Amino acid sequence: MAGGGFVDGGTGKHYDGGITVFVLFTCMVGATGGLIFGYDIGISGGVTSMDIFLKRFFPSVYHKESKAGAGNAYCKFDSHLLQLFTSSLYLAALVASFFASWVTRVYGRKMSMFFGGLTFLVGSLLNGFAQNVAMLIIGRVFLGIGVGFCNQSVPMYLSEMAPANLRGALNIGFQMATTIGILVANLINYGTSNIKGHLGWRLSLGLAGVPAAMVTIGGLILPDSPNSLIDRGKQQEARRMLQKIRGTDNVDDEFQDLVEASESSKAVDNPWKNILKSKNRPQLIMAMLIPSFQQLTGINVIMFYAPVLFKTLGGFGDDAALMSSVITGVVNVVATSVSIFCVDRVGRRALFLEGGVQMFICQILTALFIGHTYGSTGQGEFSKASANFVVFLICAYVAAFAWSWGPLGWLVPSEIFPLETRSAGTAITVMFNMIFTFIIAQCFLTMLCYMKFGLFLFFSGFVIIMTTFIYFFLPETKNVPIEEMYAVWKAHWFWGKYIPDEALGSYAKSIQMPKKA
Repeated sequence: MAGGGFVDGGTGKHYDGGITVFVLFTCMVGATGGLIFGYDIGISGGVTSMDIFLKRFFPSVYHKESKAGAGNAYCKFDSHLLQLFTSSLYLAALVASFFASWVTRVYGRKMSMFFGGLTFLVGSLLNGFAQNVAMLIIGRVFLGIGVGFCNQSVPMYLSEMAPANLRGALNIGFQMATTIGILVANLINYGTSNIKGHLGWRLSLGLAGVPAAMVTIGGLILPDSPNSLIDRGKQQEARRMLQKIRGTDNVDDEFQDLVEASESSKAVDNPWKNILKSKNRPQLIMAMLIPSFQQLTGINVIMFYAPVLFKTLGGFGDDAALMSSVITGVVNVVATSVSIFCVDRVGRRALFLEGGVQMFICQILTALFIGHTYGSTGQGEFSKASANFVVFLICAYVAAFAWSWGPLGWLVPSEIFPLETRSAGTAITVMFNMIFTFIIAQCFLTMLCYMKFGLFLFFSGFVIIMTTFIYFFLPETKNVPIEEMYAVWKAHWFWGKYIPDEALGSYAKSIQMPKKA
């Protein structure tokens, strides 16, 4: 493709072995780390649309929102404290990602998952039994620590366990679990909203302990990845594990590549300093921009605040707003399945580019439709047919995200780093993801109040920028062994000048790497 020079995945190195029941099981259990992330994304928007929850913890918002037909529709939920309830988790996750990097490197990926699940469990209990806003936010901080650790370790674990030709599909298991978590949370919110008294929202928040317990148990029973075992000096155990997950005794080539990568890793005293070297510049740029762009698509405007947004737009009753968020949750799961099927066939770039175009079109149409109904005054009302059309546009937007920037925003950064900088690179990915998630969660309701329907145009502008960036600067990484990834950057029209020949693995040096302009 023009401007997107890449190494064809078909020229990548192929190891013996294939997919096994054991590796499928471990990746499925490991991917449950995404459940806690998704459950929180789905649950927070639902409870903040429940009047009884607002009346107890955010009375000023409740009084403003309950005045039917009064005031500017765009500003009904504008509250910094309400936004802090959502965003505090992501600020905690940002800080936790630095500690998670060290734990993941020194004690292994599964230990990081275990600690993440445990702290998320504590946070869910605090939220379920919350008596005041302070207790709610402290609980959210514990939830954030859990999310920071799991988002650091799970994508890395899945990329290391999966064979190269199925790494995309298995890694997207994390995003699939995230979307399932969102859908389950939406269904629970819909059910608990009809429970009288405070039990409804307490159940919604407290049931986060169920996926947290699953992740905690998974962290205890899962085996460590061969990469992690080698990195901690357990080579024989690593060889046996590699044989088990590949289903063959002939793992010499792959094992030797892993050992060489580990030796290079141990020669690096400081991975944070090493990641700044010229040869790691392409990966570093991707680790910063891809997760930032993922959030600047505006997806969390929908995922965090879908029920609130639908109530704001009018034409939706309380139950209808929650049901509309359930519908978007179903679309999210189904579209993520499309990505699992396609990512190792059509590649990462094609999904990124198609998703970007579709999101842009949906955002423009949504902005025009809302602007036509409400204008800049926020006065107006959607008819039932108009409201349904807005739901359709949002579902089409969610689908585009779910098979492109959603899963690939985690997959690509997790597969491009060499072992010596992998933990630091993943920490940077999580850090930038959480920075922009926090900013959007903290500012969205205020931005909606001031920017009105132009908010959707704001995010569509970033979609143009990020889609252009992918077209010119992201090489294709499908089917490329994770330890041979330097060859991909060496063959790229722009990044190749940063990669010295000595950075290439033995296999990459032995073949002629084509450059495509």
